[in-house]
Amino acid sequence: MYEVTVESEFSAAHCIRGHPGKCAQMHGHNYRVAVVFAGDRLDDLDMVLDFGRAKAAVEEVLAALDHTVLNELPAFRDRNVTTENLARHVFHSLRERLPGLAGDEAVRMARVTVWEGPRSSVTYSEEA
Repeated sequence: MYEVTVESEFSAAHCIRGHPGKCAQMHGHNYRVAVVFAGDRLDDLDMVLDFGRAKAAVEEVLAALDHTVLNELPAFRDRNVTTENLARHVFHSLRERLPGLAGDEAVRMARVTVWEGPRSSVTYSEEA
Protein backbone atom coordinates (compact mmCIF):
# COMPACT_ATOMS: atom_id res chain seq x y z
CA MET A 1 0.00 0.00 0.00
CA TYR A 2 1.24 3.47 -0.90
CA GLU A 3 0.19 6.73 0.74
CA VAL A 4 0.56 10.13 -0.93
CA THR A 5 0.44 13.09 1.46
CA VAL A 6 -0.15 16.72 0.53
CA GLU A 7 -0.09 19.56 3.06
CA SER A 8 -1.41 23.09 2.79
CA GLU A 9 -2.76 25.97 4.90
CA PHE A 10 -5.62 28.43 5.06
CA SER A 11 -6.83 31.16 7.41
CA ALA A 12 -10.43 31.63 8.47
CA ALA A 13 -12.69 32.88 11.24
CA HIS A 14 -15.39 31.01 13.12
CA CYS A 15 -17.23 30.67 16.39
CA ILE A 16 -18.64 27.63 18.09
CA ARG A 17 -22.29 28.23 18.86
CA GLY A 18 -23.22 27.15 22.37
CA HIS A 19 -19.62 26.77 23.56
CA PRO A 20 -19.39 27.66 27.28
CA GLY A 21 -16.04 29.44 26.90
CA LYS A 22 -14.38 32.02 24.73
CA CYS A 23 -14.67 29.87 21.59
CA ALA A 24 -18.29 31.09 21.39
CA GLN A 25 -16.84 34.46 20.30
CA MET A 26 -15.76 35.05 16.70
CA HIS A 27 -12.04 34.31 16.35
CA GLY A 28 -9.62 33.05 13.73
CA HIS A 29 -7.07 30.34 13.10
CA ASN A 30 -4.27 29.66 10.68
CA TYR A 31 -5.23 26.09 9.83
CA ARG A 32 -2.80 23.49 8.51
CA VAL A 33 -4.20 20.54 6.56
CA ALA A 34 -2.61 17.20 5.63
CA VAL A 35 -4.45 15.03 3.10
CA VAL A 36 -3.51 11.39 2.61
CA PHE A 37 -4.50 9.50 -0.54
CA ALA A 38 -3.85 5.75 -0.71
CA GLY A 39 -3.52 3.13 -3.39
CA ASP A 40 -1.92 -0.22 -3.97
CA ARG A 41 -1.20 0.15 -7.69
CA LEU A 42 1.12 2.41 -9.63
CA ASP A 43 0.09 3.99 -12.91
CA ASP A 44 2.04 4.00 -16.19
CA LEU A 45 4.41 6.62 -14.72
CA ASP A 46 4.93 4.50 -11.58
CA MET A 47 2.88 6.89 -9.42
CA VAL A 48 -0.15 6.34 -7.22
CA LEU A 49 -1.22 9.94 -7.77
CA ASP A 50 0.64 12.86 -9.32
CA PHE A 51 1.64 15.37 -6.60
CA GLY A 52 0.76 18.31 -8.83
CA ARG A 53 -2.78 17.10 -9.39
CA ALA A 54 -3.19 16.24 -5.70
CA LYS A 55 -1.91 19.67 -4.60
CA ALA A 56 -4.18 21.47 -7.07
CA ALA A 57 -7.25 19.62 -5.77
CA VAL A 58 -6.36 20.36 -2.14
CA GLU A 59 -5.77 24.03 -2.95
CA GLU A 60 -9.12 24.23 -4.75
CA VAL A 61 -10.99 22.85 -1.73
CA LEU A 62 -9.12 25.07 0.74
CA ALA A 63 -9.53 28.19 -1.42
CA ALA A 64 -13.27 27.99 -0.75
CA LEU A 65 -12.51 28.18 3.00
CA ASP A 66 -9.64 30.66 3.00
CA HIS A 67 -10.30 34.09 4.51
CA THR A 68 -13.98 33.38 5.13
CA VAL A 69 -16.25 33.30 8.15
CA LEU A 70 -16.73 29.55 8.11
CA ASN A 71 -20.07 29.70 9.95
CA GLU A 72 -21.54 31.52 6.93
CA LEU A 73 -20.70 28.77 4.45
CA PRO A 74 -23.50 26.38 3.42
CA ALA A 75 -21.56 23.37 4.71
CA PHE A 76 -21.62 24.76 8.25
CA ARG A 77 -25.00 26.46 8.52
CA ASP A 78 -26.51 23.52 10.42
CA ARG A 79 -23.43 22.33 12.32
CA ASN A 80 -20.73 23.89 14.41
CA VAL A 81 -17.44 24.76 12.77
CA THR A 82 -15.27 22.49 14.87
CA THR A 83 -11.96 21.09 13.71
CA GLU A 84 -13.71 17.72 13.57
CA ASN A 85 -16.31 19.02 11.11
CA LEU A 86 -13.66 20.84 9.07
CA ALA A 87 -11.63 17.64 8.67
CA ARG A 88 -14.75 15.74 7.60
CA HIS A 89 -15.74 18.49 5.16
CA VAL A 90 -12.31 18.55 3.49
CA PHE A 91 -12.28 14.74 3.29
CA HIS A 92 -15.67 14.56 1.56
CA SER A 93 -14.98 17.54 -0.71
CA LEU A 94 -11.81 15.88 -1.97
CA ARG A 95 -13.39 12.45 -2.27
CA GLU A 96 -15.96 13.96 -4.66
CA ARG A 97 -13.08 15.14 -6.87
CA LEU A 98 -11.12 11.89 -6.69
CA PRO A 99 -12.44 10.15 -9.83
CA GLY A 100 -11.30 13.04 -12.05
CA LEU A 101 -8.16 13.57 -10.02
CA ALA A 102 -6.78 10.05 -10.02
CA GLY A 103 -8.50 8.46 -12.98
CA ASP A 104 -8.15 5.16 -11.14
CA GLU A 105 -10.67 3.65 -8.80
CA ALA A 106 -7.82 2.05 -6.85
CA VAL A 107 -6.84 5.47 -5.39
CA ARG A 108 -8.88 6.38 -2.33
CA MET A 109 -9.04 8.99 0.39
CA ALA A 110 -7.28 7.64 3.47
CA ARG A 111 -7.50 10.51 5.96
CA VAL A 112 -7.42 14.25 6.51
CA THR A 113 -5.76 15.95 9.47
CA VAL A 114 -6.55 19.56 10.34
CA TRP A 115 -4.49 21.55 12.86
CA GLU A 116 -6.12 24.64 14.35
CA GLY A 117 -2.85 25.50 16.05
CA PRO A 118 0.65 24.05 16.35
CA ARG A 119 -0.35 21.54 19.04
CA SER A 120 -4.01 20.74 18.34
CA SER A 121 -5.30 18.59 15.48
CA VAL A 122 -8.09 16.26 14.45
CA THR A 123 -7.85 13.39 11.95
CA TYR A 124 -10.88 12.15 10.02
CA SER A 125 -11.07 8.90 8.07
CA GLU A 126 -13.75 6.40 7.25
CA GLU A 127 -11.62 3.39 8.03
CA ALA A 128 -12.56 1.11 10.89
